[in-house]
Amino acid sequence: MDQHDRTDQHDDEREAAAERAREVHLTMDLCLRIGEMLLSSGAGAADVTATMRSVADHLGLRTAEIDVTFTALSMSHQGPGDDVPTLMMRHVQQRDIDYEDLTAVDHLVRDVLTDRADLYLARSRMATIVSLGHAFPRWAVTVAWMVMAAAVGVFLGGGLVVSAVAALAAALIDRVQLVLARRRLPFFYLQVAGGAIATLLAGAVAASPVDVDPSLVVTANIIMLLAGIGLMGAVQDALTGFYLTASARLIEAMMATAGIIAGVALGISVAEAVGLGLGDLVPGAARGVSDLPTILGGAAVSAAAFSVASYAPRRAVLPIALTTGVAALISQAVALAGFGRVASAGAAALFIGLVAYAVAGRVRVPPLVVAVPAIVPFLPGLSIYRGLAFLSDGGPFVSQGIFALMTAISVAIALASGVILGEYVAQPLKREARRLENRLSGPRLVGPFRALTRAERRALRRTGSE
Repeated sequence: MDQHDRTDQHDDEREAAAERAREVHLTMDLCLRIGEMLLSSGAGAADVTATMRSVADHLGLRTAEIDVTFTALSMSHQGPGDDVPTLMMRHVQQRDIDYEDLTAVDHLVRDVLTDRADLYLARSRMATIVSLGHAFPRWAVTVAWMVMAAAVGVFLGGGLVVSAVAALAAALIDRVQLVLARRRLPFFYLQVAGGAIATLLAGAVAASPVDVDPSLVVTANIIMLLAGIGLMGAVQDALTGFYLTASARLIEAMMATAGIIAGVALGISVAEAVGLGLGDLVPGAARGVSDLPTILGGAAVSAAAFSVASYAPRRAVLPIALTTGVAALISQAVALAGFGRVASAGAAALFIGLVAYAVAGRVRVPPLVVAVPAIVPFLPGLSIYRGLAFLSDGGPFVSQGIFALMTAISVAIALASGVILGEYVAQPLKREARRLENRLSGPRLVGPFRALTRAERRALRRTGSE
């Protein structure tokens, strides 16, 4: 081989190495963008890691190392021999719940794993997902929040006036929080503003001649504010061994909840200072069988409205409502049987976790899109308000207030852990999935549930099914 041929060979090798390095870079960038979208939408760290690893393995990066924390994702890869290792990081810029984008990314991942989208098509589709707007305007989200608050008022036993006032408060809260968010105020202050608005409006209505229970108005809007807190992701991370991310998410959830508590307490103080008393708190009288239609209807509509406010695909709204209605029926049955608030919430959450996987598969969305809206009506808004009301009274009521707040914490944990336990039981554990699940232990609420075989990928390409 002469000098000219050796030079050409070296040039070809350098070009091949450069092309490999470029593909490694593009693959890692795609995986990080997918992981960022999933993490910002509330997916657990185990789901994010498993999804990124599945895509990387399928695209040829079988030795990639992935690290997911609450605010950043990192991915490293070293080729054979003495290749220089590549390290890339991506920070999570925002944490808006957006189930439309989450579902689109989930479908993209499935197309990559079934060879219906190569690296370059996947990157193009990912850029389109990030850049496109939503299917309906922002004012529709405000209307959805109004419907949700009104339905929660019905679920709690309030009448037409309670629902109307709760809907009005929800619209004010959403618009004020939107303005504050554009001014880049931390989420804590948004929650303070929301809690104060709900309490002051309830106080104004209580001072009017209209016969209305202001505590139900405040409770409905507390549940609205609690709905955006990612407690389920925190519990999932803690159960699956991602303790750093779980701690960060728990702190975020605690700060958001503390903002609600501070806002409601501020509203109570201001209302009392100007003579707008909120009246005596009725600590949640039990409701009988005759109230079941309103309970089930309120729960179903509130969950459906929250899914719309979170941009869930339209095809998932009705199944979410039906799932929540059945869960509410189970919750009421457990409560009427003499069990406590925590047990009834846990039973409802367990059912939601059991059916979320099957329902999500039927409507082609991640189970997270079904599970999170379905637990919204069961959030402990009444316990939080009850605890604050007792604490504000002082004296012998302080211990009751502390007990009510502890009950709220227990209900929140029961809801999150119940859904995840249901996912553990429901998901099929086939031989192909066991290796992946053993390595990345944990329930899967988004992303691929198991590695597809080559025969399955060929069958999916032939049929064009999801």
